[in-house]
Amino acid sequence: MTTSSPTDSLTVLTGMYAAEADYLAAGGPGEASFDILAPFFAPDVVLHQADALPYGGTWRGHDGMTRFFLAMGRAWAAFDMVEQEFLATGETAVVLTQVRARARATGRELAFPILQTLTVKRGQISEVRPFYWDTRAIADACAPSAPPS
Repeated sequence: MTTSSPTDSLTVLTGMYAAEADYLAAGGPGEASFDILAPFFAPDVVLHQADALPYGGTWRGHDGMTRFFLAMGRAWAAFDMVEQEFLATGETAVVLTQVRARARATGRELAFPILQTLTVKRGQISEVRPFYWDTRAIADACAPSAPPS
């Protein structure tokens, strides 16, 4: 079994984030093809999102990632990764991302950090686990207010 070196993991991650920027520039979810991102993700990739989020749950494979990006597109009108820090050791990488986003349903703007752990095997991302500091603030921003009864 071959393991990734830190450089390999960092190369995969920086390539994936560059491809994600291209994907978003091409129209993003529902407009651009996931094919831009597919080479960076293992066919059996697993993405774990906190259940409290509007796009929460476990997303599996390229089809799951495509559906995840569509769910993100429904939740956010804008989702900008303002700053990122990377740390990689072997197959494990950690990315701290500062996000500035605007919720589609409410128009509310938020700034928040996401810390992701990623597993990179054989040059592809096989698992992603994002951690949010305040899932309630994100869920509240994305939920339209209930009409008065």
